[in-house]
Amino acid sequence: MNQTNFFTSKRVTVMGLGLLGRGVGDAAYIAAAGAAEVIVTDLKDETTLADSVSQLRDFANVRLVLGEHRLADFQNVDLVLVAAGVPEQSPYLAAARQAGVRLYQSAALFAKLSGVPIIGVTGTRGKSTVTHMIHHVLTMVTGETVLLGGNVRGVSNLQLLREVQDNSLCVMELDSWQLQGFGWAGISPQVAVFTNFMEDHLNYYHVGGRSYDEAMAAYFADKANIFRYQAESGVFVTTPAVFAQAQDFARNAGITLGQEVVLADVSVLPEDMLLAVPGEHNRQNAALAYEALKALDLPDEEIFEALTTFPGVPGRLQYIGATEAGARVYNDNNATTPTATMAGIEAVANHKNVVLIAGGSYKEVDPAPLVPLIEQYVKNLVLIPGTGTDRLVARLQANSSVNWTIVETLKEAVESTVAQAEAGDVILFSPGFASFGLFTNEYERNDVFMREMVPRLA
Repeated sequence: MNQTNFFTSKRVTVMGLGLLGRGVGDAAYIAAAGAAEVIVTDLKDETTLADSVSQLRDFANVRLVLGEHRLADFQNVDLVLVAAGVPEQSPYLAAARQAGVRLYQSAALFAKLSGVPIIGVTGTRGKSTVTHMIHHVLTMVTGETVLLGGNVRGVSNLQLLREVQDNSLCVMELDSWQLQGFGWAGISPQVAVFTNFMEDHLNYYHVGGRSYDEAMAAYFADKANIFRYQAESGVFVTTPAVFAQAQDFARNAGITLGQEVVLADVSVLPEDMLLAVPGEHNRQNAALAYEALKALDLPDEEIFEALTTFPGVPGRLQYIGATEAGARVYNDNNATTPTATMAGIEAVANHKNVVLIAGGSYKEVDPAPLVPLIEQYVKNLVLIPGTGTDRLVARLQANSSVNWTIVETLKEAVESTVAQAEAGDVILFSPGFASFGLFTNEYERNDVFMREMVPRLA
């Protein structure tokens, strides 16, 4: 595919403008690339999307359809660029397919248009950390500008096309929705990393009468696009547990896994190697990153040295400082499942010294496994409201040993934990649930936490 004229004279619908800079960046790129018309449609209204809308005002070939979608905008166009998270059962996507209109997602379209080698990372947990680990090491070791895209805040994948050079390499964090786009395109990254597979997003996949097992299978099928279309020259880095599921998937799908498969284990890391990010799960993340980097022929010594300097990712067990009382504070905002919160607690606690801020919206993932860990390590639990919080409280009410309170806002939660925490304690913000309800998205939740907590640090 030729990126220089791909959009020229085409009518393109961009489904999902959004608030994070991705959709608006993609729309702006398409408009500037010579499209005849760019129809930008979003169910949110113009007031909600004011910041994004303002960035498109100067394009005469952009038409905004906000507060609604119109079937005609998906039928009488050359292609539709679909935002991540649009339901597969959307009648608008069905209308486009019936009309013979090609559907794309921006991450996969970048891969096809750029032609650059892609190191793609997915998994229920750890994909952000592994992605940024790989990017950090490549940047340090090669000294070159390495592209970073996919599910990265504020990054438009199509705008990345402007940065592509002959020797470019791109590391991409790919969630299950972006991997739907790789499936539509019939492509996979040259190096694929699949960190783990756990319950998540069941509120998205548990539709249309699907059972729990069917919902999990649909979730895995989207994730599987990271390795499904790899050539024999590709490399698939994962764990034994995920590979066993991948083999089952391949048998059921009637496909052969002919690429090189590398199973990562923490034993590949030097025993005395100290990481700046805490937790055994981050050593596993480092092992996955190491195997992906090794596939690129980087020397072991340089990989290990660079991994020790990796500072972590904002909102993912990020150490942000200590309170005046001497309590260490970690921001684990992106822990949106109970399992992720469990990993965060285990990484920072050494006895019952955790003051935990949690709570949010239910994603059909049972919080019951989190309760024993709370009993073991959490001295005070402060909860923000949400349907997931209600589920967790129902589990906690049967156990009087857990000291928990519910507050109305995240600001109140921060004030409460700072007042309670003593020297030697750890304040951990690790919600365990989704952000919708109180916040527009998880990024707003992260920003509110940082705005409230940072001024209270010593």
